[in-house]
Amino acid sequence: MRDVPGGLLPIAGWLPRYERPWLRADVIAGIAVAAMIVPKNLGYADIAGVPVQNGLYAAAAGAIVYALFCTSRHISTGPSSSLATVAGGAVVVTAVTGDDAAQLVAAITLVTGVLFLLLAVLRMGWIAQFLSRAVVTGFLAGAAVDVVVGELPKLTGTSGDGDNVWREFASWIGGLGAIHLPTLVVGVVALAVILALRFWAPKVPGALTLVVGGLLASYLFDLGGRDVALVGPVPTGLPVPQLPSLDLALQHAPEILIAASALLLIGFSQTAGDARAFATRHRYRIDENQEAVAQGMANVGAGLVQGMPVSTSLSASSLNESAGARTPVASLTTGALVILTLLLLAPLFSELPKAVLGAIIIDAVVFGMINLKEFARMLRVSRFDFWIAVAAVVGVLSVGVLFGIVIGVALSLGWLVYVSTRPAMPALGREPGTQVFRDLDLNPADETFPGIGVIRLDGGLFFATAEAFDERIRGLLTGDQPLTALVLDLEGVGFIDSQGAAKVTEIRDLTEAEGVTLRLARVKPHVLNVLRAQGVLDRVGADHVHGNVHRAVEAQLAESTDHEAQ
Repeated sequence: MRDVPGGLLPIAGWLPRYERPWLRADVIAGIAVAAMIVPKNLGYADIAGVPVQNGLYAAAAGAIVYALFCTSRHISTGPSSSLATVAGGAVVVTAVTGDDAAQLVAAITLVTGVLFLLLAVLRMGWIAQFLSRAVVTGFLAGAAVDVVVGELPKLTGTSGDGDNVWREFASWIGGLGAIHLPTLVVGVVALAVILALRFWAPKVPGALTLVVGGLLASYLFDLGGRDVALVGPVPTGLPVPQLPSLDLALQHAPEILIAASALLLIGFSQTAGDARAFATRHRYRIDENQEAVAQGMANVGAGLVQGMPVSTSLSASSLNESAGARTPVASLTTGALVILTLLLLAPLFSELPKAVLGAIIIDAVVFGMINLKEFARMLRVSRFDFWIAVAAVVGVLSVGVLFGIVIGVALSLGWLVYVSTRPAMPALGREPGTQVFRDLDLNPADETFPGIGVIRLDGGLFFATAEAFDERIRGLLTGDQPLTALVLDLEGVGFIDSQGAAKVTEIRDLTEAEGVTLRLARVKPHVLNVLRAQGVLDRVGADHVHGNVHRAVEAQLAESTDHEAQ
């Protein structure tokens, strides 16, 4: 399959050139992915608060529609634990149930698809940057804990409720006196089996094994007759495409928009990143804009069949790759097998114990959404990021997944504002025997020059940083060591606005009033032009603008020597 330029329907470009020898590998990969996702999607639907068959509707629509519009050969698209958690958060907040819950999730899915398409048309991929990695890591971990606490009653046959995770967990603890022993046995065994397979036999599809084992146990031991809760009726057949209820959508428009925006922010960067990774590894080209179109259309398709949100599944995509997928025919195969499951096997799932479904869900969210290695990395590399992630976790646990998204965006924007308004402004010293000036805090043995202060601004000089820059300069001028000269290293200033230029003028006036000589070094041409237009250069003097810090310091030392000689 040669690289095909991204168009509205890329399949029209590559399918006529499809080579028969590829079919076997694509079909095998499609079967492997289907065996993996069918049981998991039952759990994802439960997380989202919709009937289990709706997870399969989304899986089939997502896989097939994505294959029509994609440029990646390996990506597998479908529901995931993180997407289901966001959709489920909206269901919890709106308190809708039954068919209304399915309609609400379908509306969220449709709006998510439309937002993906708008993102592609307007080429606004940068919007995904409004959720920092630290916030996403914390949000997903908090959402996973939320889901786990919600699934615990299924393992014990008890109940638990509350308006946040803390109270829900306390309620579950308080109800443990009413544990239903047969349910507890099923839940503990199911959890033990899926965890054992994950750690000791990772190549065995744990979710599929557990579903088959759970169904066999249900029939052999008559678990329904022992009051073990079962999934209940699962209809055979395919849904009729339709739009969700407009009245319901308008009634809950804020929740739908918040959830869809979160799904877009979470899904877009993952989609683009995963597609790039597979393309790089296998040396082919993708069209990232077209990938956004493909994900958008996949969500629109899933929403029209009462499905749930879909996006790139890294685990399914990795399996697709390792099973030998050559083209998106593998994804079409997966979608076709899910449809066959709905047509032929759906009623079998009605006898599946909810405790088994709970074990599948807990395994999926704990190992799919909680990234302990990333928390450890942040703690080691940047404690600020670590505490941002922890704050995101606490936010989700305290106010729920949906409002936790709002907190996550607020934390990201707050972090952005904080970093933007507080750039580093280190004092510099000269490395002995060289002309190199560098951070004194990192290199305390470097040379300094009595009466000469050297400061570097590591960031733009504009309205958000001007006051911080002013404070740094004033602090230096009023410090313990009196200055006769101040050298401003502007190498790190790539942008300056009118307020920043005015601030340099104020600093020039301040240093003049203090009897301190001001020198500028390593000023970029664009910044120099702005300062010239502001009139700063006329005030500072062309002979006080230098190509590097060394020249600025040497010029000041020479000037001081001349003054002393006079």
